[in-house]
Amino acid sequence: MGRTLFDKVWDSHVVQSIPDGPQVVYIDKHFIHEVTTPQAFDGLRKRGISVFRTENTVATVDHNIPTKDQHLPIKEALSRHQVETLIKNCKEFGIELYGLGHPSQGIVHVIGPQLGITQPGMTIVCGDSHTSTHGAFGAVAFGIGTSEVEQVLATQCILQTKPKKMRINVEGELGKGVVSKDIILYIISKISASGGTGYFVEFAGSAIRNLSMEARMSICNMSIEMGARGGMIAPDQTTYEYIKGRDFAPKGEDFDKAVAYWTSLCTDDDAVFDLEYTYDAADISPMVTYGTNPGMGIKIDDFIPNKDDAGLEKSLSYMNFHKGESLIGKPIDYVFLGSCTNSRIEDLRLFANLIKGKKKAENVTVWVVPGSKQVEDIARKEGIDKILEEAGIELRQSGCSACLGMNEDKIPAGKYCVSTSNRNFEGRQGPGARTILASPLTAAAAAITGKITDVRDFL
Repeated sequence: MGRTLFDKVWDSHVVQSIPDGPQVVYIDKHFIHEVTTPQAFDGLRKRGISVFRTENTVATVDHNIPTKDQHLPIKEALSRHQVETLIKNCKEFGIELYGLGHPSQGIVHVIGPQLGITQPGMTIVCGDSHTSTHGAFGAVAFGIGTSEVEQVLATQCILQTKPKKMRINVEGELGKGVVSKDIILYIISKISASGGTGYFVEFAGSAIRNLSMEARMSICNMSIEMGARGGMIAPDQTTYEYIKGRDFAPKGEDFDKAVAYWTSLCTDDDAVFDLEYTYDAADISPMVTYGTNPGMGIKIDDFIPNKDDAGLEKSLSYMNFHKGESLIGKPIDYVFLGSCTNSRIEDLRLFANLIKGKKKAENVTVWVVPGSKQVEDIARKEGIDKILEEAGIELRQSGCSACLGMNEDKIPAGKYCVSTSNRNFEGRQGPGARTILASPLTAAAAAITGKITDVRDFL
């Protein structure tokens, strides 16, 4: 029987299988940041051991940092302490840190790919659930807990039970105004926020193959939001062209050899999945969420479901929405373009192209936060910052920002935010904040009109 892409990568990294238990899996790259590492380093210190392979460990700051005045001391005491602790730990244990002021600093799941660290066939972990982003390259990438962070720092291996396998095919051509964020929100609305639990998902089909690498990253980033362990996409020419020439990519003959191997990383024709879905790309519209998990999504011109469900009623009470109503025309207070889901240069370009020559609505605060220092630099070179300024919007500095209420960029209680981030849980963007997940295009339309708007009206 043939093997899936997931089988090929996973099986090649199994060091040992424990009878009636988990497997010991070797990890190629371990990304770390300031939030989930302090206890892990303390554990190493107490046991008197070092980091096993520092060259396989990559550190950055992203979750807790401010996105304005990064040259000044961090105001929030807890955030400042966590960043200072990571700096101290990386120095003590000999790990290179892309800290504030470093030209390669940024959100962990943005800098890995843009530096060429992320490559097909790798196993990649990080103490962050959205590590699944790296699966867009044909890597097995997943988030881990703090105790597992310590495990990988100490041994470069992790104990894991092999997940089941799912394939989701999206076939055909996407409609006007539909981008990758809409694809993944559509899929999650179909199978629910728990429909992928216990599975590793391969995304396939012509609509997926036609996406850019940055669009593929958005898809895999949110595979975790359907409950999956991770998501991945088979590498192809688009992947190789994206990686070539980046700082940590193989060079010359080594690159050719790598591509020869990467080409073998595809699902065999006779491979079998435990579960499989197929969707028609033409059925996907611009999407928005109405509730408090990413599975509560609708096409922007549809209506909130009218059904008896205690969870739905609790979510609608929090959001102050009602069954059977349309979201189009609902006033909003904030727009956030950013997070590890949608803060890459293509996302900023999409947003800026729609905003160009227009003004943001007076009732809306708009935060545009690049995912890395490199993205910020490219945006300034391309004049995106000027387009935003003319619209009344500031281009901020890189960081996780308003994706989560861990830094200074919080949405106030009761306010509505159209957000390109990945989660709309109660209080995710700040205590009492109300989050509506959407694509960069839909976010741009909302910034212009001050309300939830069908972006197709602008196209």
